Amino acid sequence: MLSIKDVAQLAGVAVGTVSRVINNSGAVKPETRRRVEQAIQELNYVPNEVARNFKMQKSKMVALLLPSIWHPFFSELAYYIEDELDREGYKLMLCNSSGKPEKELYYLEMLQQNKVAGIVGITYNDIESSVSTDIPIVSIDRHFSKKITCVTSDNYEGGRLALRELVKAGARKPAFMGSVTAVYSETMKRREGFVDEAKAMGVDYVVYEKPDPVTDDDIYYGEFLRDHADVDGVFAITDMFAAKYIERAREQNIRVPEDVKVVGYDGIQDHAYFHPLISTIRQPVEEMARMTIQLLYKKIRGESLDLETYRLPVTFRPGETT
Repeated sequence: MLSIKDVAQLAGVAVGTVSRVINNSGAVKPETRRRVEQAIQELNYVPNEVARNFKMQKSKMVALLLPSIWHPFFSELAYYIEDELDREGYKLMLCNSSGKPEKELYYLEMLQQNKVAGIVGITYNDIESSVSTDIPIVSIDRHFSKKITCVTSDNYEGGRLALRELVKAGARKPAFMGSVTAVYSETMKRREGFVDEAKAMGVDYVVYEKPDPVTDDDIYYGEFLRDHADVDGVFAITDMFAAKYIERAREQNIRVPEDVKVVGYDGIQDHAYFHPLISTIRQPVEEMARMTIQLLYKKIRGESLDLETYRLPVTFRPGETT
């Protein structure tokens, strides 16, 4: 296997000179740099980045802990996170936990041992005691009692906005449809905003929630349709919930939006799964992703942050369901 010594020998320079060229650090004469780069090309030498980062006591790897890469919202978020990292020469390590706490704990232990530069964490499980602040970390949607920065959309305002749009569309008895996570997260503010706005407007409303994750869609949506047949508006906690509700409602000859108005949350309806186009509360996914990484960079550099929670504004995107 080729080593840095082979490059140094072919270029006729010291190993330290080759190292400075590879790492772009320290002064190297242009002619010397040219010889080193030519030797690297002739030998087709690929630097051992992991070993180099270990020796330099720094890493250019950032881990992204996701509940599911299949969910369109998380996929879009991962895309922009990777793009923002790439701008500064960082690489992304994707850790897909499938929402399982034991898998998240495994990843966290592995990441702490491998000394990644930082972690972006999205979890709705109770893993508080296993989250270390030794490695820079920024969470999305989730508050930890430790001083871990959280980036999220304005979920509370999103809930209020959804209620107003349903009423504007003609709903007289709207319902919030969602699931309750094991630990409190910013996503639960969607329900709070919906309820508070309904009370402020004097609107009759329903809250329908089950523990997260929902393991049986037939039971979940079947119970809602059976027990709340008089509901004429639905605000679903995500676009996925909204799409699945619409599918089940159609099976019972309930028309959307003629019989029931529907608003989702996330703004991922560009996905082929969504037909009709869902009216939704759109999260600023790209802005959330890029802000998350910029805040992580500050933590990596040891800088202090102005806030512990950064909430970005949401917008209503009308579709064919209201």
